[in-house]
Amino acid sequence: MKKTILAILTGSVLLAAAGLAVAPQRWAFRSADDFLRGRFEGVSVSSDGVLTLALREDRIEGPTEDFFLSFLMASDGVAYLGTGHSGRIYKITKEGKAELAVQLPEMDVTCLAVDGKGVLYAGTSPNGKIYKITAPGKAAEFFDPSERYIWSLAFADNGSLLAAVGESGGIYEIMPEGQGRMIFKAPENHILCLKLDRTKDIIAGSGGGGLVYRVSRTGKAAVIFESPFEEVRSLALDLDGNIYAAAGGTLSRPRRDDLPPGQAGSGRDADVAVSVSAVAAAPAPAASPAAPPAAKPSILGSPVSGREQPGALFRIAPDGVAKRIWASNEDMIYSLYWNETEKKVYFGTGPKGRLFSLDKDEKATLVLQKNSEQIYALEPVGVRTYILADNPSQLSVLYPDRRLSGEYQSPVLDAKIVSSWGRLSWSADLPQGGTLQFQTRSGNAYEPGPSWSDWSPPYQKTDGEQVLSPKGRYLQVRALFKALTGPASPVLSRMAVFYLQTNVAPAVSRLEALAPNEVYLKLPLDQDEVILALERRNPEPAAKKDDPLRLVLSKRVERKGYQTISWDADDENGDTLQYAISIRPDGEKAWRVLEDRWSESLYAFNTLNFPDGVYVLKVTASDLPSNPPDLEKKGERVTPPLTIDNTPPALRNVQIVRKGTELEVSFLAEDALSAIKDVKYLVRPDEWRMVFPEDGICDAKQESFKFKAALPPGADGLITIVVKDASGNILTFKQAF
Repeated sequence: MKKTILAILTGSVLLAAAGLAVAPQRWAFRSADDFLRGRFEGVSVSSDGVLTLALREDRIEGPTEDFFLSFLMASDGVAYLGTGHSGRIYKITKEGKAELAVQLPEMDVTCLAVDGKGVLYAGTSPNGKIYKITAPGKAAEFFDPSERYIWSLAFADNGSLLAAVGESGGIYEIMPEGQGRMIFKAPENHILCLKLDRTKDIIAGSGGGGLVYRVSRTGKAAVIFESPFEEVRSLALDLDGNIYAAAGGTLSRPRRDDLPPGQAGSGRDADVAVSVSAVAAAPAPAASPAAPPAAKPSILGSPVSGREQPGALFRIAPDGVAKRIWASNEDMIYSLYWNETEKKVYFGTGPKGRLFSLDKDEKATLVLQKNSEQIYALEPVGVRTYILADNPSQLSVLYPDRRLSGEYQSPVLDAKIVSSWGRLSWSADLPQGGTLQFQTRSGNAYEPGPSWSDWSPPYQKTDGEQVLSPKGRYLQVRALFKALTGPASPVLSRMAVFYLQTNVAPAVSRLEALAPNEVYLKLPLDQDEVILALERRNPEPAAKKDDPLRLVLSKRVERKGYQTISWDADDENGDTLQYAISIRPDGEKAWRVLEDRWSESLYAFNTLNFPDGVYVLKVTASDLPSNPPDLEKKGERVTPPLTIDNTPPALRNVQIVRKGTELEVSFLAEDALSAIKDVKYLVRPDEWRMVFPEDGICDAKQESFKFKAALPPGADGLITIVVKDASGNILTFKQAF
């Protein structure tokens, strides 16, 4: 085989694209999880993340029906297909031709079984009855358990027919003459599936409680496994006595970590009350295109599509120890079977229509993906496997040899902003005559459609190729597999695309100034206080730390003469930003730069270095740390006008006259730039008293005050008046009386 490995690209390869951020990014596919986010058509992926051509699958042209719900292959090579919502059963001849076998009065044919004589039986819903098909076009009611659903049928070795039913939940045994009795009544609403083990005991899975039962022929039942999910909808048995249980639906009890390896399941008797129960889902209306009807629904009424519901596969050993061997938050298991030759369990899922296999080492392989939403039933016949799929309904047969061509489509890459694409690289093994080609397409809408570019010409050079798709926000890659012979397939193990985002200017989304004199203090408190983000050129040392209790209550404190601004800035490229802070008097044009390589989004400066006046500040964000100087982008924001005022207010026309036991006081308080904030006076030994201006509120640069001050006993003959402006400046005036 020829080995093709493209070297990982270095960042220098991508620097030639002009106008872009310097740091390239890589979109890589290395694991199964990476690849599973895409779409597979004729391609499988192993647990190790290796893609190969999938097994060969041939579609059988079945009838046009809403849903395919059941399938059975008779010993003579003739197959039978049960449908919904028409209630029809079709006969599929050996040549693959579909012929109507019988029309039943019920909507849905949920299960089929054939006895030792080749007579066909059918279970139905929503009026759960069992029919015996005696001749082409003729069906007779064989047994009516007065249930809504017949979920599963199986013949016992004594010739009796076993039926799993809902909505009262249980198992019936019906004798060849049509007489039946309930041999097991479940506490849950539904028994969804049943199998016979080597000892001829019945293994059954329930809906409404998610339990697995073992029921003897005498009707003695025991719970052998309690799943954390709402339902066990499918079972498989191997020759070593292991039971495989597909569980899913809403979690019905605490997960207990989903039974980590080696943890035992429940072994309680069935006559112990089950605390979890649910109401059965009604059949989907006939016009619904979203999911099959009531065949093994999610019991709480969710449609069968299983969207947004988790699923898990458990293995229950003969000693009762249960282990979760596969789980998914996206895929729910609808059907499974054990392949004894390969020692693997196969299971079909929804809503992505995927068929998986799991080997003895618990390694999962995506065998294939269909264009239907659910792989609803699997029927192994020799080396072939018949697949029933729904939404849309399809019938196909899977063979053990590989197909000769297939396609993998990656998920859509979202580069977040318009980007240029670098080189596409991959690692692959190519068989003689095999080919592996890649194509790309791009666009600016998430869903690929007419607005996207066409698929590019194929990339297939062994040393990789530059992506030819035009610039855009989104990119998709597809790989085309071809082989000359079935056993030899191209093998893809790694794929990567490099891209460069267009460099977008950063944006300063918020810029605001704190109140004058407010700063943030750096902790811890046992050190001298440090004002956060203080300008580097400040000539004045920071003040000593304040009362520790006050600092604990708030990191924002007042320090005379300082002004703090804070801002938020964003860069769509994720570039590292630096900031320039500038100031100018309001109304002028020339800016004075305070800092030009600032890294924080907080800045405090000493206003005592500036004349009083009205100023505006500007913060300019630059992505220079992540780009060459000639490719730098900037964004800026300017504050509203703010006042720098370090001059105290003044008092005019002060008059203080003593009349008996009180003072009559009047004056005019004024400030050049800031509004008067508050006024207090003190006559010892009394307390400080607040006074209001004559107009009742301090809100102007000039305020007139006139008030009477009661003199306390023992007044010391001195009045002190303190006036504070909005910038925190304080005037203290004293006068004897």
